Amino acid sequence: MNTVQSAPASAFVPAGEGRWRATALTRGPWHPDHQHAGPPIALVGRVIAQAAAAQGLTHVGRLTANLLRPVPIAEIEVSVREDYAGRNCAHYSAVLSSGGKEVARFTALAQREVALALPEGLPNHPLPRPPRAPEDSPPGRFPFLRDEIGYPSLVETRVAYGKIFDGPCAIWFRLRHPLLEGETPGPIERVAVAADSSNGISAILDFRRYAFVNYDLTINLLRRPEGEWILIEAATFLGPASGGLAEARIYDAVGLVGRCTQSLALRRRE
Repeated sequence: MNTVQSAPASAFVPAGEGRWRATALTRGPWHPDHQHAGPPIALVGRVIAQAAAAQGLTHVGRLTANLLRPVPIAEIEVSVREDYAGRNCAHYSAVLSSGGKEVARFTALAQREVALALPEGLPNHPLPRPPRAPEDSPPGRFPFLRDEIGYPSLVETRVAYGKIFDGPCAIWFRLRHPLLEGETPGPIERVAVAADSSNGISAILDFRRYAFVNYDLTINLLRRPEGEWILIEAATFLGPASGGLAEARIYDAVGLVGRCTQSLALRRRE
């Protein structure tokens, strides 16, 4: 099967004010009826970014998702609330619902962008560069949904170093399909779709024997990423009592743009 050609045109289809219907492109690795969390987190980020832009705040500096339940491949609803808005920043909260149940809650910080000249010679500046450019990186492949439409159909991946699902690695992501047909994905959308894969691409447990689901995702961005490609340089750390952490540096083709973390829950597969 050629999953790219057979795939829907977008990850979501509008279903009314504040509502969208998920397509097969959002299918994740853990259950055939559940979305990969990256696309719905990106959709919520899109709605928050639009609310912030109306206040002249053009940079989403932080997005935190608390994943309460699996997100079904079904109709979903997003509601956003402005908790505080000042001259230079605003705080937002959001709820993602499906079938009358809350499936995720979010908080976000949006900031006003003002050009600022920085002194020469600051530590960590110029910002770190990505380890390898996307055009110089070979294609990558996820070890799930190889013959079905799903998240691997939504994104194109290239390997800067390491190997997908085999320990620390750096993987470039680019959306093959937009979240919504006819729209160019914004910065927070491109980052969120990729960042939620940190625990997968850097997995150190056998995917066939263990589940290592993330129950949250926090993204911090020091600037808006440029271009289509997002690099996730990720590593996984496991504790002795079924807990873990995946963390990653986030780059665009120019350099570092931020970091992300995920709290993991570990279990043996049945």
